[in-house]
Amino acid sequence: MSAKSRRPKSPRVSPSPSGTSRPGTGMSTKDRDADMDKIEEEGFDRRPQSSASRSAWDNDGFDMGTEERELNSSFGRREGENDDSDDADDNPMAMESEVYVGGQMRVVDPAAAKEKELQQKAGCWTKFKRFLRSFWRTRQTDDTKADKELHVRTTLRELAIYMVFLVVICIVTFGMTSSTMYYYTKVMSELFLDSQYPDTKNTFRGSTTMADFWRFSQNVLMDGLYWEKWYNDENVTRDEWGYIFYENKMLGIPRIRQLKVRNDSCIVHDHFSDIIKTCYAPYSEASEDQQTFGKANGTAWVYSTESDLDGSSHWGKLASYSGGGFYQDLTDNRGDSILMINELMENLWLDRGTRVVMIDFTVYNANINLFCIVRMVMEFPATGGAIPSWNFRTVKLLRYITAFDFFVRACECIFVIFVMYYIVEEVIEIRKHRMAYFKTIWNCLDVIIIIISVLCMVFSVYRTMAVNRMIETLLSQPEQYADFEFLGYCQGVFNNVIAIAVFLAWVKVFKYISFNKTMTQLSSTLSKCAKDVGGFTVMFLIIFLAYAQLGYLVFGTQIKDFHTIGDCVFTLFRIILGDFDFHELEAANRILGPLFFMSYVFVVFFVLLNMFLAIINDTYSEVKADIANQKSEFEITDYFKKGYEKMVGKLNFKRDKIADIQEALAHADHNADQHLDFDEWRMELKARGHADPEIEAVFAKYDVDGDRILDAEEQMKMASDLETQKTDLNNQLAELEENGGGGQRPGTSESNGSYDDDDEDGGGGRGRGGVSGVSYEEFVVLSRRVDRMEHSIGSIVSKIDAVLVKLEAMERAKLKRRETMGKLLDNIKEDEEGDGNRREQMERLVREELERWDSDASLSNRGAGSTSSGRHSAARSLAAVSRPGSSISQRPSSAIQDPNASNV
Repeated sequence: MSAKSRRPKSPRVSPSPSGTSRPGTGMSTKDRDADMDKIEEEGFDRRPQSSASRSAWDNDGFDMGTEERELNSSFGRREGENDDSDDADDNPMAMESEVYVGGQMRVVDPAAAKEKELQQKAGCWTKFKRFLRSFWRTRQTDDTKADKELHVRTTLRELAIYMVFLVVICIVTFGMTSSTMYYYTKVMSELFLDSQYPDTKNTFRGSTTMADFWRFSQNVLMDGLYWEKWYNDENVTRDEWGYIFYENKMLGIPRIRQLKVRNDSCIVHDHFSDIIKTCYAPYSEASEDQQTFGKANGTAWVYSTESDLDGSSHWGKLASYSGGGFYQDLTDNRGDSILMINELMENLWLDRGTRVVMIDFTVYNANINLFCIVRMVMEFPATGGAIPSWNFRTVKLLRYITAFDFFVRACECIFVIFVMYYIVEEVIEIRKHRMAYFKTIWNCLDVIIIIISVLCMVFSVYRTMAVNRMIETLLSQPEQYADFEFLGYCQGVFNNVIAIAVFLAWVKVFKYISFNKTMTQLSSTLSKCAKDVGGFTVMFLIIFLAYAQLGYLVFGTQIKDFHTIGDCVFTLFRIILGDFDFHELEAANRILGPLFFMSYVFVVFFVLLNMFLAIINDTYSEVKADIANQKSEFEITDYFKKGYEKMVGKLNFKRDKIADIQEALAHADHNADQHLDFDEWRMELKARGHADPEIEAVFAKYDVDGDRILDAEEQMKMASDLETQKTDLNNQLAELEENGGGGQRPGTSESNGSYDDDDEDGGGGRGRGGVSGVSYEEFVVLSRRVDRMEHSIGSIVSKIDAVLVKLEAMERAKLKRRETMGKLLDNIKEDEEGDGNRREQMERLVREELERWDSDASLSNRGAGSTSSGRHSAARSLAAVSRPGSSISQRPSSAIQDPNASNV
């Protein structure tokens, strides 16, 4: 970093200003610059020739360099951690280094730099696998909690992909239906259900007797199926037969089918056994009559099994009916069909054992490419009478006709790709989290959506194959009954299932917007009040089911809405919402009806319902208070604001670099010969803090002849280009400020403000936000050398520690021996009974031994101090700086007697 550069205030250890030297190193800034130049020459000779680097700098040459982009991409985690860390985390740590990027001091972990270098050296196959793996990178496959910016970027990426999937599934779903289906169903149902009988003016909806069925079959059914005359009584041509409303082609021929029960299917009480000889039970497959009856010559009188008819069961109002029975296929013209109906009626085809009659046919409208599968049912309960029901299924079985249909087909292919993508994603997440994956409701929702989607894909293939097979058979045998009932039923189930999938897919959007505190109110409220709601639900169900049973027992025989337990439950819910018929209750029971209604409204509506609302309101208020007091996990507005500030800062960075180059161009020609050689150019830009590759790239772009000298024309060309680019950048900044609400430009105002303190401290350089600092390769080389230096210093300090420990042990042993010998001398002096000469001789020997020990210790201390005092002092100083609180700094001063070792 040049002497002209300035640095922002930072609690970390940062490069010293120019003209100063690091304590304990004796190296000035100029020496470090010389060392840096030496590193550049030795480590990586990166300066290209003019001809080779001429294209290295163009209109986009002021973008952030590769090394700066790499550093920025690896600094997100450090910045995210510093946002929430304590002040202690800002202390300088081992293995950390600093570098200027975009006018800010950034901290880089050499381990991350080494990992990035390994990634750059990876082979093509490894890079390809990493590229594929990046497609399935989510918040659950990667740990993004430590880095908020990475977390929100991953969330936004998931949300963007999921929104595309949501749009595709909506197109696929809504492409199968339209408002035309409703009108088609309405027209067909009104034709057969609301047309009146000639004599009674009744309709199929209001049919109540077996005779009504024959009236319907002979009149309304024949008129609706066969349109053989125009409105002016002219006959239609033979080719136009079989069209309902002249537009809807009947596929095949209609079929009438009935199911019967046996005469002995129930037991008559003994009191009436002599009077009542017949008994027909309600329908069940066990009591079904399969005996031939009547004329006994044809399918109408001979039983056919479900497998013979390749039919399917039907769920009616009273029971579930099998797919077999006695059936009669009509013809494609009115005359023959009415003769068949009359023959069946005359031969008493329907009798007391008949429990259901079904009329089935299918029509196709080519104008709108829709099928209408019709089934009209009349059930004859054991109580007598008739209960009509019907089912008009309008479906789109032929999917691809128009251009929009093929667009939907393309979306279906994309939908399949998305399903496979999410299958791989969920497999990766399950493999990582195991059974803990299923503890999150969103993960379970993902699995449900995938399963539903796969089932829909399988059915779509089956439907296409089945429809093609049935239409081929129908075209080869046009006078055969076309049984589309089961296929229509499956299509209806498919529509319902995919509708549920779309519903769940929309609910899943909350998974990706839950990082904002406002978006978590619903889930937080429900989860927090779950226990209270659970207890309330038990209490509510006890009272609610008690009223349901009371209503069924009191009003079940007279009011339709109470004739089953299920209907009672729905009716009571309707009363809560205000949908009730009080007069019907009063008419059913003049005493219990009003009491039932008033007590139910008071207990359930006024008490229980308000308790439920109070639980929700109290919990919601608590959640709102908690959310107001807590900070959002990450505000999306902050993320976009940060992106905007980065963009503006980048533009200001480019503009400042252009201004630097313009100023250098104006002052670099020191000899004023109108020719700017490369050495003058390099000296001027190096003084302004620019790197050699950048200096070379700018010079080579305009050094057309490659003589390493810019003449007046080339200088004018450079000045013109610089001014044009500066104008463009000013315009872009003005547009961004207008779109961003006229906010301040962080690239200039913030960075300039951060340098004010440095100016007050006497830093005389003209620091800019655009100082490029050292390059990425230089930083890696220097960080490795610092690592090796720290390792070497650590080894030296360890050896010094071992020596000092031995010296302390020797000192303690010496003191112990002196204490022992002193005690011995005292004992000798006190021994008055001993021989005097002997005592004097022993005392002399002991004193000589003590003097020899003292002389040996003094010699060893002086030798150690004279040979390694300076080296140990420097090493201990470095160790004390890099390892505060170590055993060296805590060593007592009395451990070393030599004053030369006091610095240690």
